[in-house]
Amino acid sequence: MAIIRTTDTDRQDFDSAVNELKEYFSSLGARKGRTLTYNVLTYGCQLNESDSEKLSGMLSAMGLEASSGGELDDADVIVFNTCSIRENADRHLFGNLGVFKTLKKNDRDVIIAICGCMMKVPENVARIKKSYPYVDLVFDPQQLHRFPVLLRDSIRDRKQLVNISADDYIAEDSFFPIDRKRKFRALVPIMYGCNNFCSYCIVPYARGRERSRDFEEIVRELADLASKGYKEVMLLGQNVNSYKGEGGKTFADILRAASDFKEFSRVRFMSSHPKDLSDEVIDIMAERPNVEKHLHLAMQSGSDRVLREMNRPYTIEKFLKIAEQFRTKVEGGSLTTDIIVGFPGETEEDFEETLKAIETAKFDAAFTFQYSARPGTKAASFENQIPADIVTERFGRLTEYTNRYAEESNLRLVGKTMEVLIEGISKAGDMTFSGRTITNHLVNFTIPGELGIDIGPDMLEGRLCEVRIDHARPYSVDGVLVSIKGE
Repeated sequence: MAIIRTTDTDRQDFDSAVNELKEYFSSLGARKGRTLTYNVLTYGCQLNESDSEKLSGMLSAMGLEASSGGELDDADVIVFNTCSIRENADRHLFGNLGVFKTLKKNDRDVIIAICGCMMKVPENVARIKKSYPYVDLVFDPQQLHRFPVLLRDSIRDRKQLVNISADDYIAEDSFFPIDRKRKFRALVPIMYGCNNFCSYCIVPYARGRERSRDFEEIVRELADLASKGYKEVMLLGQNVNSYKGEGGKTFADILRAASDFKEFSRVRFMSSHPKDLSDEVIDIMAERPNVEKHLHLAMQSGSDRVLREMNRPYTIEKFLKIAEQFRTKVEGGSLTTDIIVGFPGETEEDFEETLKAIETAKFDAAFTFQYSARPGTKAASFENQIPADIVTERFGRLTEYTNRYAEESNLRLVGKTMEVLIEGISKAGDMTFSGRTITNHLVNFTIPGELGIDIGPDMLEGRLCEVRIDHARPYSVDGVLVSIKGE
């Protein structure tokens, strides 16, 4: 596969397509007597969220307005941005896709497009061609910058257009209009793709080979975000620590450059691979006050034998040494992880090794998954698949362990007053707000009326505050606002 950077010709084609589509949608809207709308449905990781912000930005540039309803709201252009990592994401897509069949039947002008990682799996594309002929456009995540061109061509031809490229494109963020969804947080991809080829993972096939953005372009983007008042940036990549910029620039250089902007209260990053995490990055996390004191480091298994089968190039001893180094250097830092249970061939002894590793690392939180075979991955062809009942039983024991240590981590916060970056109204509602500490602990809190603070839903988003922690749960803590910082 070739890695191709966008050119001036790509820019010209992009602008031409956007302008043509703007005229088309304006004319169609006039005929219908209303402004046309779009709905982008996003599945998966933060990189997909970032891609969806770009899709929304492009659709807005075409003269469309975001629909005001929920996830399955009717709209004139509907885009599914898909994930192929977990099986339930596949089911979610195909389940929701059927909902729009009647909408498309009643209005032939409605456009349905599907992009994202699932479209790099041939079986999924074949299924769409066979069972969902009303889908207008199918394309892969590497061609995000070509979305206006492909959408225009689909509308011109009035037939299903499937365009899956064998090339790995890279377009700088400056190429796109970006509709950032949060007032305080900006998602900043620094690289795309993955070269690790873990035997269970579809990402290298779906997102392509590793390719890093230009260092100076990233710094310019960070400077622009700082000038616009963003309080938090999240640096994104399938494995941010494998970033390789021109002139030998590394992820440590990006992390240092981001934290140099004092306008950012928080500099976060996702995700890290144990084989690439450098001592320098941990040192920066310890030294820089606005770099989040939280490391997400995927362990996946505590068994060396299983790790080899997963093609994870480290031993559990090495992993635990990294964890200990982080705990020692980053005072009060939190450590989270990913763990897969039921990988093909996993024995009870292998699983017990995972539980022992959890006891040693005492993760502050863990994302736990039951193994599911992903088409196109090496592990999908392994013959020694684990029976579902055994996987389920082990998963129950695994979550008991991880929840215990997560709750212990949260209990250590009770009685303390913590600095929290407010994200908005909590999912709990009832004027309960939520935010996160510098260690990425989720905090839900109320605001005493006697403080006299305007608590409109958009008034506090992105503000720093002090919260007294009163109660701990396995996945969050509860507290009461003490003060808004700077007031």
